[in-house]
Amino acid sequence: MPAQSSNMKNEAKPARTVEVTASELPLHCPTAEQMVWDAHPRVFLPIEESGVALCPYCGTLYKLKDGAGQPGH
Repeated sequence: MPAQSSNMKNEAKPARTVEVTASELPLHCPTAEQMVWDAHPRVFLPIEESGVALCPYCGTLYKLKDGAGQPGH
């Protein structure tokens, strides 16, 4: 069996990327739009400080839209 090339990257890509707004906080996965009978358990994801969160169950990457987590004036 031939060895795999050493220049192949082992970087995992997120299953999908979803942008969220402040109205969708607190963020949980799966979201209401994703609710299906075979979804994983709901997990709340801390996205407010960094602007990104990765679901540990399904690998969905969530990104907070620009300024969505910033307090209003």
